Amino acid sequence: MSTPGADQAPEVVDVLVVGFGIAGACAAISAAEAGASVLVVERASHPGGSSALSGGEVYLGGGTSVQEACGFEDSPESMFAFLRAALGPHADEEKLRLYCDDSADHFGWLVDHGVEFRPSLYDAPTWMPPTTDGLMWLGENSWPFDTLATPAPRGHRPPAPFFAGKVLMDALVAAAQAAGVRTLVDTRATSLVAEDGRVAGVRVRQYGSERVLRARRGVVLTTGGFVDNEQMLADHAPALVGHAKVSDGLDDGSGIRMAQDVGAATRRMHAHEVALTFLPALAARGILVNALGQRFVNEDTYPGTVSHAAVSHQPAPYWVIADETCFEEIPDGDLWGVRPTHAAETLAELEQDLGMPAGSLEATVTAYNRFAEQGEDPYFHKASQWLRPLTAPYAAVDVAAGFNPGGRDSAAGGTGVAGFTLGGLHTTPDGSVLSLSGNPVPGLFAAGRTTSGIHGDGYISGTSLGDGSYFGRRAGRAAASGSA
Repeated sequence: MSTPGADQAPEVVDVLVVGFGIAGACAAISAAEAGASVLVVERASHPGGSSALSGGEVYLGGGTSVQEACGFEDSPESMFAFLRAALGPHADEEKLRLYCDDSADHFGWLVDHGVEFRPSLYDAPTWMPPTTDGLMWLGENSWPFDTLATPAPRGHRPPAPFFAGKVLMDALVAAAQAAGVRTLVDTRATSLVAEDGRVAGVRVRQYGSERVLRARRGVVLTTGGFVDNEQMLADHAPALVGHAKVSDGLDDGSGIRMAQDVGAATRRMHAHEVALTFLPALAARGILVNALGQRFVNEDTYPGTVSHAAVSHQPAPYWVIADETCFEEIPDGDLWGVRPTHAAETLAELEQDLGMPAGSLEATVTAYNRFAEQGEDPYFHKASQWLRPLTAPYAAVDVAAGFNPGGRDSAAGGTGVAGFTLGGLHTTPDGSVLSLSGNPVPGLFAAGRTTSGIHGDGYISGTSLGDGSYFGRRAGRAAASGSA
């Protein structure tokens, strides 16, 4: 993609997009395809942002060709029922309904713009498949979600093992270039320019020089969340303070703060995602317990659901309890470098080594084994395919020790927890940024993690990339029309 220098970039365009992650890419493409001249301003030296560092799964459903090729029927209604529960409480149902109703078409749009999803399924619990399969489960087939809607896998992934975000973004950056979008890198937006009650441009700084870039029709903010801003975390999402951050290091809330300076409102700034660095393939075969030796969740559900249940409601540290068979069943490449941190011939010895109350872990495993022999889990409803009595010798894995999927260290800064923010600017479904009085700020649009999107107090992998790409498209079209 062309990266013109400060003296080459146009001073005035129809639409200015600030930030070149997935929301910015899709906003820029849609604005250009609507006939607008488009310039994207990117703070880093290359497009991609946190999206390029992600697992790359996009949450899509409603009957995509990949779902059909893998033998699954799906509908917008089933997708909505699952996400309303999984992203709640307090998911944005207006945005969520649009997202689900249009999901199959959005899948087609991504494919038409160069994103590949292979028609094969990775059929096991994981954070990220170690394969190039194009479809994965994200909790849809686990309790309680399997009681709310017919399960169908909806995690659509580009063909790359583990972290597929770069493959996804490479395709969309190329599509933006083909659409005539220009980009200005190594350029930091410092403030919005408002004239006659309308956002008319952006002040930027590049290599020590400052200037104003103007937009005839609209400015779209897609600068990411605020997990890298310690003060904003302390003020709005203190549950993430002290933990590792899932970002490219530049999610500092700059877009949110620039919009607030011109009267924009925010929404659900407390909302966040947390990821506990436990190995889903191991936990599903064993059990996950808290500091008191107690189970608290069905270990085969979406790992983020497990993480929220642990970090938000259970005493740390957290341990995966397993036996030799659990480890033997997992291929070495899927173990992500995880090894036992403790081992013992008896549960009494193990719970003593882990500092648990006497008899606590022994009671938990005894109950688990009794029901596993019967093929049921009446306490937490783990699927029968993952149930098997655990036998001596026993092993414990401290989840704070981390893991390294695909060779990338994810030790999570010593706490075993990493996260990012979900709250942000209050927007309409078409990306218009709303003021404190509830009216659109003329000329200002936003999408992605800069906004409060479809999420409530829950999360599912792929919904940030899905939310950002879909509502980025809507924001780009609206900005091109100058409708706000």
